[in-house]
Amino acid sequence: MFKVGDLAVYPAHGVGVIEKIETQKISGCCQDFYVMRILDNDMIIMIPTNNVGNVGLREIIPQTDVPKLYSILKKRDVQIDNQTTWNRRYREYMDKIKTGSVFEVAEVYRDLLMLRLEKDLSFGERKMLDTARNLLVKEISLAKQVGEEQVERDLDRIFS
Repeated sequence: MFKVGDLAVYPAHGVGVIEKIETQKISGCCQDFYVMRILDNDMIIMIPTNNVGNVGLREIIPQTDVPKLYSILKKRDVQIDNQTTWNRRYREYMDKIKTGSVFEVAEVYRDLLMLRLEKDLSFGERKMLDTARNLLVKEISLAKQVGEEQVERDLDRIFS
């Protein structure tokens, strides 16, 4: 259960704050919703409280998980299938991002950066790379309680 003021991660959209919990009547049944505002773009999302698990809403990772995240980013002995068409790769990466797992997002970010060294990324892949970076920066900065600029420098250092 989340409460008003809690920070939470909504898959593919990022970190948001639970602004209120409200009840609405839908088809004659009362349903409770979390009303969440995404921090990056002020988008408002309503999530049925009984559907939190299905949509992947979760707490921000604890600071103790950040080293595991960085080790995923540093891993270089991974196979990137650069023979696959860009749209198939895009779908596979999008599926990973939609899981809501910050570790899957880290894999997408790492893989796209490594792929970029071998070939030009498609427009969709470049956009996804930016999305993955933004999702990582926001969550890591909140987990470590440091500024986003510091996290961006850390990521740049890992991939320099």
